[in-house]
Amino acid sequence: MDERERLFDDANGELAIGELESAVSLYQQCVTLDPLFVDGWHALGMALMKTGKYPEAIEAGLRATALQPNDQMLWTSLSLAYVRNGQIKEAESAGTKAKILSWGGKLAPTPTESKPQTPS
Repeated sequence: MDERERLFDDANGELAIGELESAVSLYQQCVTLDPLFVDGWHALGMALMKTGKYPEAIEAGLRATALQPNDQMLWTSLSLAYVRNGQIKEAESAGTKAKILSWGGKLAPTPTESKPQTPS
C-alpha cells in the first residue's frame, strides 16, 4: 500500500468515527501527494461539507469534476455543496449536468474519443 492509499484509508476511518477535522486533514494530504486523485478530491469535498466549510467543499468538488467531468456522483455532490452555500443558480447548473449524465449523455469526450484518428 502506498502512502496515498494509507492516508486515504486513515481518512476514511477518521470520517467513520466522526473525527471530521482529522479526516479533512488526511484527505488534504492525499490530494497534496496526488493532485489527480479524484476520489481524494471528492472525499475531501464531502468531509469539508460535513464541517460546514462550504466554499472549500465547492473548490474540492470543482477539482474533482474538472478531473472527471462525466461522473454523475461528482456533479451531484457539487450541487449539494452549492445548495448548502446558498448558491442556487450554480447548484441548478451542477444538478443539470448530473441529470445529463444520468440520461447517458456526456459533458466531455472520453480520452479515447478526443484522440485524433490516424488514417489506415
